[in-house]
This record gives sequence, structure tokens and C-alpha cells, in this order.
Amino acid sequence: MAYRPEPAPFEEELAGLDALEVKTPRARSRARRIWSSLWPKFAAVGIVLLVWQILVWAHWRPKYVFPGPGAAFRSLWDDVANGRILRATGVTMERAAIGYGIALLIGSAIGIAVARVAVLRAAIGSLITGLQTMPSVAWFPLAIVVFRLSETAILFVVVLGAAPAIANGLISGIDHVPPLLLRAGRVLGARGMKAYRHVILPAAFPSFLGGMKQGWAFAWRSLMAGELLVVIGGRAGLGFTLDSARLSQDYPGLMATMIVILVIGIMIDSLLFGVLERRVRRRWGLIEATS
Repeated sequence: MAYRPEPAPFEEELAGLDALEVKTPRARSRARRIWSSLWPKFAAVGIVLLVWQILVWAHWRPKYVFPGPGAAFRSLWDDVANGRILRATGVTMERAAIGYGIALLIGSAIGIAVARVAVLRAAIGSLITGLQTMPSVAWFPLAIVVFRLSETAILFVVVLGAAPAIANGLISGIDHVPPLLLRAGRVLGARGMKAYRHVILPAAFPSFLGGMKQGWAFAWRSLMAGELLVVIGGRAGLGFTLDSARLSQDYPGLMATMIVILVIGIMIDSLLFGVLERRVRRRWGLIEATS
């Protein structure tokens, strides 16, 4: 058996240092990327809070009508401590998730059908755009008449607000798939539903994602409008909490609820759609794989 000398202790230490030197720049670069994406958001929040406080200092409106950030955040802390804002947020997010999920299924099915069948495009293509431009709050009187004051009524309005935007995004994406890509798919045997699964839908996904994002915005607005108008099933969401604060002249509470609604919108955009958009752009080679 050939003799292999064992490495000296100092050689093992040097190897460990080399590994540390390799890992440290990567960790630093990752921390730098995270910070570069976060500091503009922090700066924007700081500017908004500063402008808000300046308006209070300038006595733009009486303090009891337009409270400052300090009073609003104290009210928010109290609402979190007693659980009221958490319960309202849970109710609203449950409705938003169910309504948006249904809208995603319906909008995707309609989008594929309209893009695939020429007769359907001629029949309801412009109708989908018309539904998208119609204010969601206009559907509430009909929803209440048909479904009474029930969860179904508010889900009905949320779905009507979101599904047309999702369908239009998918239709637009399918329409803009390059013909060369379709021909290449046919050469490789992707025909019929296989072409949709392996070629058309992946190529249309960036536009579809834009429709999903727009559909979420419409769903969120529809839900807030509905909760402002009526209390469904005795369950108070963020919209009802906002209107209750207005009626009781609890203006710090009103501002606190508005902060919660804004933060939820930002978090959904950043943590869900922002992550999906970065992955799509990375897969399409629009950003570097390490970014």
C-alpha cells in the first residue's frame, strides 16, 4: 500500500480559510442585493411619513380630523393588542383568497376558450373588456338582490372584478406567442393540447402574470368597496372597520386601518407577484441568474 502523508494541521486551517474567503464575498453580495432592493422602499416610507407629519405641523386640517403618524401608529398598536384588527384582517384575507382563487380558475378557463375558439372571441371578446372597465361597486345592488346579504354576494362581486382582467391577460399573451415558436413546437410533435401545455401557455405566462396581478388589484378594490357598504354574515372585515372608525369619529383608528390595507397590498405585490415576476424574467434571460 502506498504511503500517503497526513496533511499538516496548518494546511487544514489554510483550507478552511480558503473556503471562508469563497463564502464571505457571496454572503456579502447577497446581503448587498437584499439591501439594494429594500432601501428604496424604506426611503419611500420615510418620505411619506415625513410629508404626513409636515401636513400635521402645518395645521392643514385640525389634529382630531387629520391625526399625525404617532397617533395613528398608537391606535394601530392598540388594535393589534386587543385583536380587533387581526380578526378583521383574517376575515378580509379569507374572502380575498377564496374570491381571487375562483376568479383565477374562471378567468383562465375563459381566456383559453376565447383564444382557442374564434366564434367565442367574436361573441364575447369585447364583452370581457367591457366587464373589466365596469366599476365593481356597480354590481353590488344586483348581488344583494340575487344573493341577499351573504358571503356569496361579496364573492360574486370580487370574481366579476378580477376574472375579466385575468382572462384578458391570458388572451393577450396567447395572441403574442411568436409564430416561429409555434412552428418549432409542431416540428417537435407539440400539437393540440400538447402545444398549449408545452409551448403556448409557457410563452404566454409573462402576459398572463400581468393579468393576474391586475386581477388581484381589481379583486382587492372590489372587496374593500363591498365591505365598506355592507356587513356580510355578521363578520366585520377591514372595510367595515374602516367605515366604523369614520362613523365613530375615531380618526386615528381610521388612519391605522388604512395603513393595514396599504401594507397588505404592498406585501402581496412584493412577496407574491414580485417573486413570480423575478423568476419569469430570470427564466427569460432578462436578469442575471444570480440577481
